[in-house]
Amino acid sequence: MAHNKDAVRKILAAVKEEGRSALTAPEGKLVCDAYGIAVPGEGVAKSPSNAVELATQMGFPVVMKIVSPEILHKTEAGGVLVGLKTEADVEAGYRTIVENAKKYDPNANILGVQVQQMIGGGQEVIIGAVTDPSFGKLVAFGLGGVLVEVLKDITFRLAPASQEDALSMLDGIAAADILKGVRGADPVNREALASMIQRVSELISDFPEISELDLNPVFASKDGAIAADVRIVVDFAAQPERYRPSQEEIVTQMNRIMRPDTVAVIGASAEDGKIGNSVMKNLINGGYQGQIFPIHPKAGEIMGMTAYKSVLDVPGNVDVAVFAIPAKLVAQALEEVGRKGIPGAVLIPSGFAETGNVEGQEEIVAIARKHNIRLMGPNIYGFYYTPKNLCATFCTPYDVKGKAALSSQSGGIGMAIIGFSRSAKMGVSAIVGLGNKSDIDEDDLLTFFEQDENTEIIAQHCEDLKDGRAFAEAARRVSKVKPVVVLKAGRTSLGARAASSHTGALAGNDRIYEDVFKQCGVIRARSLRDLLEYARGIPKLPTPKGENVVIITGAGGSGVLLSDACVDNGLSLMTMPEDLDAAFRKFIPPFGAAGNPVDITGGEPPSTYKNTLRLGMEDPRIHAIILGYWHTIITPPMVFAQLVIEVKEEMAARGIEKPIVASLAGDVQVEEAAEHLYANGVPAYAYSTEIPVAVLGAKYKWARGAGKI
Repeated sequence: MAHNKDAVRKILAAVKEEGRSALTAPEGKLVCDAYGIAVPGEGVAKSPSNAVELATQMGFPVVMKIVSPEILHKTEAGGVLVGLKTEADVEAGYRTIVENAKKYDPNANILGVQVQQMIGGGQEVIIGAVTDPSFGKLVAFGLGGVLVEVLKDITFRLAPASQEDALSMLDGIAAADILKGVRGADPVNREALASMIQRVSELISDFPEISELDLNPVFASKDGAIAADVRIVVDFAAQPERYRPSQEEIVTQMNRIMRPDTVAVIGASAEDGKIGNSVMKNLINGGYQGQIFPIHPKAGEIMGMTAYKSVLDVPGNVDVAVFAIPAKLVAQALEEVGRKGIPGAVLIPSGFAETGNVEGQEEIVAIARKHNIRLMGPNIYGFYYTPKNLCATFCTPYDVKGKAALSSQSGGIGMAIIGFSRSAKMGVSAIVGLGNKSDIDEDDLLTFFEQDENTEIIAQHCEDLKDGRAFAEAARRVSKVKPVVVLKAGRTSLGARAASSHTGALAGNDRIYEDVFKQCGVIRARSLRDLLEYARGIPKLPTPKGENVVIITGAGGSGVLLSDACVDNGLSLMTMPEDLDAAFRKFIPPFGAAGNPVDITGGEPPSTYKNTLRLGMEDPRIHAIILGYWHTIITPPMVFAQLVIEVKEEMAARGIEKPIVASLAGDVQVEEAAEHLYANGVPAYAYSTEIPVAVLGAKYKWARGAGKI
């Protein structure tokens, strides 16, 4: 049905005119009516006799609630009575509620008492909405009544939410099984609940001045869903406009910044130990083939190159300027960059917002906006883009090319990325520092890497998202074609911000990140090691064609731990069909175990590993394989590694590709075997049953989110 926006507009206009921050319950009912959100029949009584009249019309029992703009939490004020069954109850109840309200707040403006048809039966849930500083409007769902306060079992989605989003919320709480009916109870009407979630999400999207909303409790039953109580909080303050270039503008400028043909180094130096000297050395020694223009107020030449007093003196176009000068000199130099028409500035200097110099950072952002310059930083290590042999940084040079693009908000994390990439021979397309994120942030990088043919996976470390809504929109689009992995630092809650609604108080920052990432197809890394392993491993694995995972192991203990890891990572262990079970048994000793895991036991020769792996690859009902290897002299580590590679290549020649990961237990020789497997497309790990399964699980998360399986 079409929503009656005019009706809501009039109500909100009246609330604004009166200078109120919340709607009364009767106003909330009218708003719900306008958006087709089911609420009980009700009316506002101005006297005890009027309350009796209303109750008689709608039928007993009834609920009575104080109506006052100043009293939001009616129960705390003694302003709610439930289960009133007679006219005498209602008449006495009216007086009690009004007296309680006057005691609670003598200055409260009491508009009357709401008489409401009493709703019962079904499961109590909460549907609500909050306004997050980063993500904007979010719709929420969870268990209702007192349970929502105790269990905090609630889930969030960006508004407006699709039907698919709304249905996923019903399954996104820990108590999801309660909604499906337990111990003989009827399941709730999922479509009715999802529809109510959608309508709430549309309401708050259509009217940004609604800052918080609660429908609590909503009674959900097999017949439908009805909201027994409505609470709506408003904020009419104008929201600051966010700077959001178009996708086309981002791509145009980011291509010149990340893949420049000309680079100016402002603060270039011939003196060892200076940041400007390190940047120049990295650019030259890294093999960058474009033009480099050193900028220095006094030097005539630096490292054999003509130096210029200002970027304004450089002949021709410049794609990006790398700043290696003190913070106090940045604004003036940036003004010259703008006058030169340079589209990007990489601001290595610290001494801005991170040290409390917010005004200084705001000044450079204003200059950048005036001249349409995109700023990377400040307070960063710079960036690397290996296809151009570009090391625009003062950190160690890096030249191992690959298809993974990584970014970090922290310089220390950036160095960890470099070290791991080199040690694991991962190879990268780019490593980017974002620092204070005065301008360029994660969604700009996503938009660039989306169209970058040299990048297959994007992995990002962040402490916050400056514009979570822009990130979510970019991530939702990009994750359909390339995996996006995010390590969100700061998972621990610093306490929910002050809020007037239950939903607002429950909106813990990390829970919102968790749910929005899920909604947008982002793979969340729980640790730095996870981020790096996912960046390295996900591109190695072919996309699975289905959910059936089989474990083949030479050690029963490993099989149990691998099974546990599958549960932890959302993988589905295949129930072994009888014919396939019998086929596996042909290759394993009588004291081994078929089923899933397939335990071939530790004393088996290479042929047993080979035959069981080949069978697992050939059978189309199996979609992914986890190998558990136990070091024995009968099948040494490198022999195991080589036979796995041979079977994999044999199957690939026949057009059969499936994800294979391996866990190796044994003496130090398993380390070399794991490296050999990894180099040949099998993510393999010595001494760990958790990491290989986590990598496979991450591949599955991406494939599901991208609609590949």
